[in-house]
Amino acid sequence: MKEYIINAPQLQSLQKRAGALFVWIVCWVMWIYLLIPLVTLSGWVLGDKKMINEMRWFGGYKSLLELMQIYVVTLLVMVALWLCWVLYRTLRSGATLPAAHKIVNDTELCAFYQVKVDELQQCRNAAMITVYFDEQGHIVHLDPYITR
Repeated sequence: MKEYIINAPQLQSLQKRAGALFVWIVCWVMWIYLLIPLVTLSGWVLGDKKMINEMRWFGGYKSLLELMQIYVVTLLVMVALWLCWVLYRTLRSGATLPAAHKIVNDTELCAFYQVKVDELQQCRNAAMITVYFDEQGHIVHLDPYITR
């Protein structure tokens, strides 16, 4: 499982934040769309007078069957879209998997993270490491805690 080491939402781009907000809103709208009729149906089945009148107003049992067909079609479309998304992500991640196994040496590793070679060696021997970052999320300093 891939877990993020650094959780810094302030470093996300505006596009990622807007996309996450849009997905969040869509998910809540779908939940509300699916749960409100279930609450109404539960009230009708339990014999709530207000709900019984509402069900009669909207056509009663026959209207309920028509709505159930719409809900089933909506759920099937949502499941199909979800399965397409899962398939797309699986195929996409399968294509990039060999690149994740690239072997790098210490010099390349230090150059990428802008760390000195002696700091890297000290951190490898340390029991605990404190990593300091700047505002952009780049490593500024490593502070190894070496037990004796």
